Amino acid sequence: MKKVEIYSSNACPYCVKAKTLLKDKGVEYQEYRIDLDPALMEEFVKRSNGRKTVPQIFIDEEHIGGCDDLYALEEQGKLNPILAD
Repeated sequence: MKKVEIYSSNACPYCVKAKTLLKDKGVEYQEYRIDLDPALMEEFVKRSNGRKTVPQIFIDEEHIGGCDDLYALEEQGKLNPILAD
């Protein structure tokens, strides 16, 4: 599997939904909690070309987007190929 990173917040239902999809698919990911380290927000805003909402998801350094973007890839059958080695 590829390297998956997710910037999230504990109070965010979309973060929970995105992480649940990844867990259900057996995907391991590195989580960066902006509620525990607010300095991470500047980092993910820069990496995501200005997006300021969580979650923000990256697969092998490629910005996937947020929860809706992740689910759209899943519904289109494109998520598994992106995650495959």
